[in-house]
Amino acid sequence: QVQLVESGGGLVQAGGSLRLSCAASGRSFSSDAMGWFRQAPGKEREFVAAIRWSGSSTSYADSVKGRATISKDTAKNTVYLQMNSLKPEDTAVYYCAVRRPGRNVYDDWGQGTQVTVSS
Repeated sequence: QVQLVESGGGLVQAGGSLRLSCAASGRSFSSDAMGWFRQAPGKEREFVAAIRWSGSSTSYADSVKGRATISKDTAKNTVYLQMNSLKPEDTAVYYCAVRRPGRNVYDDWGQGTQVTVSS
């Protein structure tokens, strides 16, 4: 059974930084893609960034491009999201998720970690 555990959220002032972590367990993820999503109050969940476990392919939402870096530590089965120059509009619950090869949807999700950016 896949388990994704996010951590690293918190309260930060605008302009600050946070590094979110997502520890994955339960099976091999070597062929998967890992993604970060976020959901702000009253809004739909939106894509933030994604990375392939194999290789170095990454993608970012326009809203975070240049401010976010997604990375991985395959030895620790952990994916990170470094967020810099945080803005109040980055306030949301951040989720990590796994997409299996050949699928267009993310099948497994973590419980989320709250990020609050104060102005």
